[in-house]
Order: sequence, then C-alpha cells, then structure tokens
Amino acid sequence: MYEGPVQDLIDELGRLPGIGPKGAQRIAFHLLAAEPADVTRLQEVLQQVKEGVVFCDVCGNVSEETTCRICRDARRDKTLVCVVEEPKDVLAVERTREFKGRYHVLGGALDPLSGVGPDQLRVRELLARIGTDEISEVIIATDPNTEGEATATYLVRMLRDFPGLNVTRLASGLPMGGDLEFADELTLGRALSGRRSM
Repeated sequence: MYEGPVQDLIDELGRLPGIGPKGAQRIAFHLLAAEPADVTRLQEVLQQVKEGVVFCDVCGNVSEETTCRICRDARRDKTLVCVVEEPKDVLAVERTREFKGRYHVLGGALDPLSGVGPDQLRVRELLARIGTDEISEVIIATDPNTEGEATATYLVRMLRDFPGLNVTRLASGLPMGGDLEFADELTLGRALSGRRSM
C-alpha cells in the first residue's frame, strides 16, 4: 500500500477493464515519472471524451455529433444492417472492408445473471428502425459466447415476424492458418454445420 494520492490513482486505474493490480501500479508510476505536459495532455483528452463524445441517435455508435459518420454517409447501403454488441465491434467489422451497410449497436448482450435483459439493450430501437427504414437484411454479429448466442437467438425470435426481412448470422468456424487437430469440438462442429458449396 502506498500513501494517499498514489494509492488512490492505483485503485482507480485498477478499476479499468483489463488492468490488474500490477498493471495499475506500473501505469501510476509511469504517470508519476512523466513530464507534466504529457499528463496534462492525457487529462485534457479524458475531459474531451467525457464532454464531447455522444452516442449516435440512429445506431448507438460513439460519435462527436448526434448522428455518426457511418449513418450520415449516403454511400452506405441502407437496406443492410449489422447488429453488434459494442461500438468497438463496429471498428472490427469496418477493418475487414467487406461490409458496406450500416450498423446497430445494442450496448451489450443478454446476461440475466448480471441483470442485463432486453430492456437494458437497444432492441426496441432496432425494431423501430426495421419498422420504418427500408431494411431488407439484418446481420447478427454478436460474440460467439453464451451471452452472444442468447442475444442472437432472442433477436431472431423478435425479427422473424417482419415480412421480407432476411436475418443472417455471422459464420463461425476455423481461423485462417489454423490446424484441424488443434480446433476444439465446438468450433469444428460449427465449421461443419456452416459449410458452403465451392
């Protein structure tokens, strides 16, 4: 335990996701040794994030304006919506350069044990978009874990009543460059069931 502000800083840094006690301590001592201008710049950026970043009214992605740049882009395909859990997932899909549609960020995944139900997610907003926009396909791109699968199943049930709407799920299976012998049973089973003609 350190005294006063140093321990307070370590404690606050340790509350951040992915940062354990040792990482928090390293960052705290890095900040103590840093030039005052560097610490001031970090402080200003943190303040700008809290004051200047909002969530897009249309899709729920992070934005500097009420509508994000993707929703404002007239070149994007309005009929195609990719549903993701978090804003960071938008960036992951965008990095592929394969998707030219728009997004819908749920703000998480169903997790009843943690108290996250459909009312805590942006499901109503998705249903409202599909009811008013000219959307013909919804791609469900939730994480391939228990919560993501539960969320995908729930969304499929909610969306199947929309006439003419095609609901798809991201394929899952083997990574490029991987070996079959090292694949777990679930991944290999998904790859088999999701096979396609060549």
